[in-house]
Amino acid sequence: MYANKSIKPRVLVIHTGGTIGMQPSENGYTSVDGFEELVREKLDQSVHDTLPEFDLVELDPLLDSANLSPESWSTIASKVIEHYAQYDGFIVLHGTDTMAYSASALSFQLRGLSKPVIVTGSQIPLYELRNDALDNLITALIIAGFHPVPEVCIYFNGRLLRGNRSRKIKATGLDAFDSPNYPWLGQVGIHIELHSGLIRPAGTPQLAAANYQPGAVAMLPIYPGLPQSVIKATLTDKQIRGVIIQSYGVGNLPNHDKELMKLLEGAGKAGKVLVNLSSCLQAQVLHGTYATSAGLDKIGIVSGGNMTPEAAYSKLHTLLANSTNSEHVTALMQQDLCGELDQSSTSSSHSASSGSI
Repeated sequence: MYANKSIKPRVLVIHTGGTIGMQPSENGYTSVDGFEELVREKLDQSVHDTLPEFDLVELDPLLDSANLSPESWSTIASKVIEHYAQYDGFIVLHGTDTMAYSASALSFQLRGLSKPVIVTGSQIPLYELRNDALDNLITALIIAGFHPVPEVCIYFNGRLLRGNRSRKIKATGLDAFDSPNYPWLGQVGIHIELHSGLIRPAGTPQLAAANYQPGAVAMLPIYPGLPQSVIKATLTDKQIRGVIIQSYGVGNLPNHDKELMKLLEGAGKAGKVLVNLSSCLQAQVLHGTYATSAGLDKIGIVSGGNMTPEAAYSKLHTLLANSTNSEHVTALMQQDLCGELDQSSTSSSHSASSGSI
């Protein structure tokens, strides 16, 4: 990738907050100043001469990822865009709780990448003697600096995952992330093994931080006995322009609930974008497999295919931030824009190249 081996690649590390940079306090782990000094001190004790050059910038204020909002996704994307020409790769240090949301959102704002954007963090702070932070950081630096992975990825505990296919599956395990509906892009053991056939090719960068609209997207989980008041509040709220419906199995809804179906149909007619997504960890929505989903297309509900909830939510948020045309947004939700879904898993046959955010 780099013909001149005497010139080290340069990586920008964007520290957003999260466990990796925290220290204990009276109120539990919290972000503190001095993280860059700690990073360089730890790296000075390791094989730092084999690492790429790197600079580190921090968000101000640093945030526990539980406190991030869609506006934060735009802030992180803006940092990458601002420095895109100056660096060979990027690392986003991030808390694990909403890491999959941010990685997904970044993929839709940073399309056609020609450089790696690796999102990582840790379950144990770098400050602690026994931690997973140092290995995650060192490996992310090596991948971002020396390997042709022009995607937004999550690297965590030996797994390189497409960002918009990733989910946090364990709260305390070091192997906290996986991609249930897509293979790993690589695994790291004694060697770094990348699966080049799965990695998206470098493209022409289409980098644009989205102007997210607060409250534009809601998620409506379907469960037995779901109160009508919750359904109505979600589907009739004028601020909400799109709803991710988390249904059963392959997209089944309680179609005997006439009030639910009436509210869904009314929301579609009112111009809300309605996307059906399975609540199962591994699944794809296939309308018409059962009678309980056979009529959903007719009332304006589209399949989200096999997208993760994090990808569907951030994708819809990004599309609505850039378009007021609900029909256009609905069509793009069924298209694969940057590897977030299998095109065959939706009812649409649009080509991925036709999608313009």
